[in-house]
Amino acid sequence: MYGAILGDIIGSPYEFDRGDKTKDFPLFGRDAYFTDDSIMTLAVAEAFMDVSKDDSDEAIMEKVRESLLKWGRKYPFAGYGTSFLGWLYDDDPMPYGSFGNGSAMRVSPVAWLFEELETVLRMARLSAEVTHNHPEGIKGAQATAAAIFLARKGATKEEIKDYAEIMFGYDLSRSCDEIRPFYRHVESCMETVPEAITAFLEGNSFEDVIRTAVSLGGDADTLTAIAGSIAEGFYGVPEELKEECHKRLNRELDGVLCVVEDAVEFSLKGREV
Repeated sequence: MYGAILGDIIGSPYEFDRGDKTKDFPLFGRDAYFTDDSIMTLAVAEAFMDVSKDDSDEAIMEKVRESLLKWGRKYPFAGYGTSFLGWLYDDDPMPYGSFGNGSAMRVSPVAWLFEELETVLRMARLSAEVTHNHPEGIKGAQATAAAIFLARKGATKEEIKDYAEIMFGYDLSRSCDEIRPFYRHVESCMETVPEAITAFLEGNSFEDVIRTAVSLGGDADTLTAIAGSIAEGFYGVPEELKEECHKRLNRELDGVLCVVEDAVEFSLKGREV
């Protein structure tokens, strides 16, 4: 989850095409701050901490729904899209057919909390369907979660690329240099997730992936959150950037991050024995 949160924070000053489309920028600018991407990622993490793969789809979706509502209403001015904000304050919030990139930006915890790809894909689908039940919204979440899972399990970049192209039909043939001049602010999964995956594929370290994603422009915080979440699975996150992440979250949100991190580390150590 560090990758998603750091991507959000670092990318936030450049949202709405406010950057110069360069990799040369202060990693933590003056206006770098967590937004809805981080809050919803932590909300999904908290929900899935209480989920078993044997739970019914309905039970899992209700846990996710409750957590999104809880954290979204605690932080109502974090930069949510208009449709999601309407859902957040509806008397009976129901899925609204979105294919926005919110489903992909918040999905990373499921790739760390479950150990079979089939389960990760199921949980990613359910995390999306609470709001983003359009096929493209679901696909964006599943593609992101699968890329993170494969990365942390030791897949090569070529294997991750092939999987995303074959399983989800994404066109990953363009380079970042080809994308960058014409890319604009757009908030759909189908025009954000492939670009984020490409930024991951071209980066040569965690930080370089972050810088590459920001350089594309567009919805920079969300695109970089997605790219960063995959980069974390592949490269890990430098300790100094983890420390910076903790500093830039408030105490309440950082507490959720620490709880989930401890749970993931405990689970990983248990599997090493």
